[in-house]
Amino acid sequence: MSSNETPETPPPAAAGRGDVSWSGLTHPGRVRPNNEDSFLALMFDGYGVTYLGKTGDSSLGSGDFVFAVSDGMGGAKSGEFASRIVVDRVTRLLPRSYRLAAAGLEAGFTDVLSELFQSIHSDLLKLGYSYAECSGMGATLSLCWVRPGWLYFAHVGDSRVYHLPAGGALHQLSHDHSHVGWLRREGRISEREARSHPRRNALNQALGAGHQFIDTQIGAVAHQPGDRFLICSDGVVDGLWDRRIEELLRADPCVSGGPSTAQRIVDEAVEGSGRDNATAVAFELRPAPPATPS
Repeated sequence: MSSNETPETPPPAAAGRGDVSWSGLTHPGRVRPNNEDSFLALMFDGYGVTYLGKTGDSSLGSGDFVFAVSDGMGGAKSGEFASRIVVDRVTRLLPRSYRLAAAGLEAGFTDVLSELFQSIHSDLLKLGYSYAECSGMGATLSLCWVRPGWLYFAHVGDSRVYHLPAGGALHQLSHDHSHVGWLRREGRISEREARSHPRRNALNQALGAGHQFIDTQIGAVAHQPGDRFLICSDGVVDGLWDRRIEELLRADPCVSGGPSTAQRIVDEAVEGSGRDNATAVAFELRPAPPATPS
């Protein structure tokens, strides 16, 4: 777990049932002919799934929210296919776990997310072994499951999950599953050195991609009103320094009709690099509106 809190306990009373606002965008970049990134924004409850638009806001009392980014890899168009498979599997499998929980069969969020990632990993491996055009096909997946008071995240690969607490500094929740990522976490290299390292794109974990085993990173964060989060593919990281990501994420949303937070992040990342597909999903937890007097 990435938090000292116990995620199976009730949410903190201060968090309440606030609102969540979100924006998402994906861009092929300026070099690649196709887009191998996919993102997902949905709300679900015991009755069904609602696909969310690229921007919007809703109440946490309406159901659970899932935001995710997947970056596919593989020859021809198999990378594009892989990331789409990933978000499709999340859409189908996670609500099923929600219904089991509602029936009193809850195994715990850690178990649910671990089983979800293992199932997707197995599906991609089977396709890679069964079809020559899918050989080596794989994907990253960074996912946030938002409930009243708590955010659960699960991650494999080098897409990222960032947390910007209200009044705090930007923090990367996810671990890049690469040797370069490990060097950075250990303090052996700087952000600048990591960005220019010759093996910065070599993953030691991904869903599918011929990897026999994965060790999904799973964690929980107790969220508060004003907390902001970003899920992004490595194309965003390639074009933006962490300091600039924090500035863009901290900025107040534009007035109606202006660019969303996700659009500003993706546009600037593509302008700064554009060598890879760039995808971002940004969301913020806001205080619940005051009750209307009867």
